[in-house]
Amino acid sequence: MSTSELGVADVYDKLDISGNIAFQLRGFTQNSMWKDQNTSDIESSISGEWEIRWQNNSNNQRVSFITFARWDENDKKRSHVDFREAYWAYQNEDVELLIGLNKVFWGVAESVHLIDIINQTDLVENINQEEKLGQPMIRLAFQEDYGLLSFYLLPYFRERTFSGPDGRFRSEAPINADNAKYQSSSKRKHLDFAIRYSHYFGDVDLGFYYFNGTNRDPRLSMGGVNSELLLNYDQIEQIGLDLQYTNSSWLWKLESFVRDGYADSIFAGVVGFEYTFYQVFDGIGDVGILFEYQHDDRSSVESITSADNDFFLGSRWTSNNMNDGSILAGFILDKKTSETFYSIEAKTRLKENFLLSLELKVATNSELGEPNFPQSRDDYLELQINHYF
Repeated sequence: MSTSELGVADVYDKLDISGNIAFQLRGFTQNSMWKDQNTSDIESSISGEWEIRWQNNSNNQRVSFITFARWDENDKKRSHVDFREAYWAYQNEDVELLIGLNKVFWGVAESVHLIDIINQTDLVENINQEEKLGQPMIRLAFQEDYGLLSFYLLPYFRERTFSGPDGRFRSEAPINADNAKYQSSSKRKHLDFAIRYSHYFGDVDLGFYYFNGTNRDPRLSMGGVNSELLLNYDQIEQIGLDLQYTNSSWLWKLESFVRDGYADSIFAGVVGFEYTFYQVFDGIGDVGILFEYQHDDRSSVESITSADNDFFLGSRWTSNNMNDGSILAGFILDKKTSETFYSIEAKTRLKENFLLSLELKVATNSELGEPNFPQSRDDYLELQINHYF
């Protein structure tokens, strides 16, 4: 049967095109700290994300393209384009094969995502490290009664993005992101791989994985004629675990890993809970209380982390109406130094196609030598409006 006989509606009934355009405005409460940083207290940027998804009539093949772009008025490094997804996938009852760029998220904790290792962090987007670059991969997954078993071949490495010399959220010394060093002679073309098993047992959700390849978190070292910070991407082996237990209004969470790294064997973990009060304030929303403890025993010669001996306490409110409103507020306290990082994230829908987001980040008691000290004057209030189409 020809395309004309099928009709336009039948040919394209599995094609979906959508996206959003966003305007972002950040206001900083303090003057910039380092040489060459932009001195403006206000910075604006525009971003766009376009999605094209297709699925055949048999529902066993699909294609996905998601392109993200941002223009920033101050930081040239923050103006960038990336394919978040660009893959083809085939799936039958219990096997899926995916080839292309994709984003994969692992983890259950709120304050830090320790075991989320497949994708590289797009750090110029947000310092919370939740935005990720698309990762080239071949994924073969088997869904059986005993759980989901997934194999990942990762043939090309994506380097982390960093703010430029004129941007906020940077170190004192400039980062030379264009001349990274690799432990592997294959550099970006080293073939990384991972195996993950996940399943649920009653009220328990369990995930367990093994990763062998290039560390997504670069180790920093001084070098160059201009005393620059150099990026070093080491080869690692890592075993990770995520566990979540649901009991009525309680969610108990655990993430941990053991890693053979550059010089040390590292153990890191985050453990905590979330308790939810449902239908509060005459049923207009739910309120959750969150608590987590972060631990990491890596030495100073490894890649930098601030989640080494910290407590997180927060609260989440979600509305029960059409506006999909939510507020997440909390703070992370370093047990040793008393450095405290406060955060508030709020969002609500404005009409059907608009989303308003507010974000506040404040750091206190940051001292010289601590991981967050270079950004200690970068407290900000951010407003963003997204238009979806």
